[in-house]
Amino acid sequence: MSAIRYYWEDLQTGMTRDLGTVTLSAEEIKEFAEQFDPQPFHLDEAAGRRSIFGNLCASGWHTSALAMKLTVENFLHEAASMGSPGVENLRWLKPVYPGDTLRLQYTVIESRPLRTRADTGLVRAAWDMFNQNGEKVLHMEGYGMFRRRHPASAEELARLDSTREQG
Repeated sequence: MSAIRYYWEDLQTGMTRDLGTVTLSAEEIKEFAEQFDPQPFHLDEAAGRRSIFGNLCASGWHTSALAMKLTVENFLHEAASMGSPGVENLRWLKPVYPGDTLRLQYTVIESRPLRTRADTGLVRAAWDMFNQNGEKVLHMEGYGMFRRRHPASAEELARLDSTREQG
């Protein structure tokens, strides 16, 4: 684990961060598929050629797992991350083939303090993954909880609660 560089206060709406690249091999695609998504077009080149994809291709779950790995390695290891309540809007937009190099971009969509925890903020972000041709292959949105560098005061929590009751 690295030293913490990023707290909730550092994750402002509109912030974009490049989270690195990864290149997939046919062997990696098959190994993942054998264990987690054993459909023929993920396991065998000939079956992939006969499929709608025209070639062996990675499982969308594999692509999502690679996005998570890049997020952890290139961001969360340096962040005061406290986990996630989930993802939404997960879309696999284009197939990922052996030899593709994928680049991940992380963009903060929303950042707000949690009303129930003085030490925690909630960040909604978009992850966009692109292949070597600049084509978007994955889009997902989700939430992350991050420790606050400066916990909210009792007055701030009361103000947040009254805002919720009015809304």
